Amino acid sequence: MHLIADMLITLVALLHAYFLVLEMFLWTAPAGRRVFRTTAEFAQASKALAANQGLYNGFLAAGLAWGLALGADGLQVKLFFLGCVIVAGLFGAWTVSRRIFFVQALPAIAAFALLLFH
Repeated sequence: MHLIADMLITLVALLHAYFLVLEMFLWTAPAGRRVFRTTAEFAQASKALAANQGLYNGFLAAGLAWGLALGADGLQVKLFFLGCVIVAGLFGAWTVSRRIFFVQALPAIAAFALLLFH
């Protein structure tokens, strides 16, 4: 179970690193606009806000990577950063799109549960 939890945590960290790239560097590019379903005008107007959000996603990815690097001693770090991802994913699902729950929150919830109950 521990291996599966770490694999899920790795997935969540990689997703947040991907979000960082999309939001900080590809927000106005066709690929970024397609993922977030935005127009060129909206993307240009919200570029700074998206970059800020991308930076926060990078911090989440870094925190999860830190927890993984600590191995068994990283349990509390993993739980903390997964908790942050869960809260952000639930808030995003509530305020922006239900799709965020499935992409962001659900994998983090699964990893969190595996860590708690293994």
